[in-house]
Amino acid sequence: METIYPGVRLVLTDPMPAEAVEIAHKQVLSAAEDLDGHGVATLVLDLAEAWGVPALWEQVCRPLLARLPGRTAAEVVVEHALSEGVRVAFDVYRREPGRPLPDGGVLLAGVEREAHNLGLQALAAALREQGRGCLNLGPTLPWPALSSAAQRARPHTVVLWSQTPVTGRAYRLVRFARDFPRLRVYGAGPGWIEPLTWPAAHLGSLPDAVAACLDVPAGRDAHHIRYGSVPYR
Repeated sequence: METIYPGVRLVLTDPMPAEAVEIAHKQVLSAAEDLDGHGVATLVLDLAEAWGVPALWEQVCRPLLARLPGRTAAEVVVEHALSEGVRVAFDVYRREPGRPLPDGGVLLAGVEREAHNLGLQALAAALREQGRGCLNLGPTLPWPALSSAAQRARPHTVVLWSQTPVTGRAYRLVRFARDFPRLRVYGAGPGWIEPLTWPAAHLGSLPDAVAACLDVPAGRDAHHIRYGSVPYR
């Protein structure tokens, strides 16, 4: 399947057939219910190689995680086993020890007080699948620290993850985007329930996020971006 995005033509894997999705759901969930994190990671790695990270995330990982809302103690344990197995798989997928990929001008982070960032792990793995890297600063990055990171790393694209409305403060994301007008700033994850207004935007799927990160605007090469001192308000 080809996804066309302004400035880039990205070839993504085809969607997984319904039968393959059903089998994957049963196998991965069974391993998680057995609290077999290694088994989950092995299955996810095999599925990523077979179908690609975007299809795997959208059709298997994300739906399975949504089925485990963590309302009971048993659900919490299974959810943690599933999340950890998926995290490990995405973290090692397409890595070559001793040969780190350049960050490509892309910075990923979880917003302030946001402890979840599995979606960003999936995005980082999907970028490596395309032969590209990123700077992933992990979860719970305070807004002043994000401002500092933007000045030091000089990215062209920033993707910020929010899992819940408690952390998805749209006005803060928009303010950050306005403080750094040469950055393309995106919110990702289900926490952004308020509309994101220009100059920020929302990414609704992993394929969209990959395409956005690979689309380098003319004149915005990361090595040529310079910012002054912009204290985050």
